Amino acid sequence: PSLLSRTVPPSSNLMASKLPTTTIREAVEAIIKESKEKERKFVETIELQIGLKNYDTKKDKRFAGTIRLPHIPRPRMKVAVLADAQHLETASKIGIDSYSVDDLKKFNKQKKPIKKMAKKYDAFLASESI
Repeated sequence: PSLLSRTVPPSSNLMASKLPTTTIREAVEAIIKESKEKERKFVETIELQIGLKNYDTKKDKRFAGTIRLPHIPRPRMKVAVLADAQHLETASKIGIDSYSVDDLKKFNKQKKPIKKMAKKYDAFLASESI
């Protein structure tokens, strides 16, 4: 049996429309406790998968929510925006590096400058028009 099934009492209703936060927290705490018993020399991760029955993702768009993590996963993540004129202005206002279509054309299919730019950032966001 999985760790979640061992930490959640069998009488609890897991098919409810909302899964209580305490249930998830208790399961994660149990996983962390077990991971400390057998210490490993790498960073362990926890993955949560949720299966929904009779739910059509194309029709029903009713799920929205956020979970605040206790620790920031990547505090120094560098992001660049490949932007059109509107998003270029917004990115510069909030201090995010941004590149316009003209900036990208300057690379002119030269591999070295493109790789150098790509290595500077962890992720890129692009405007829909690009």
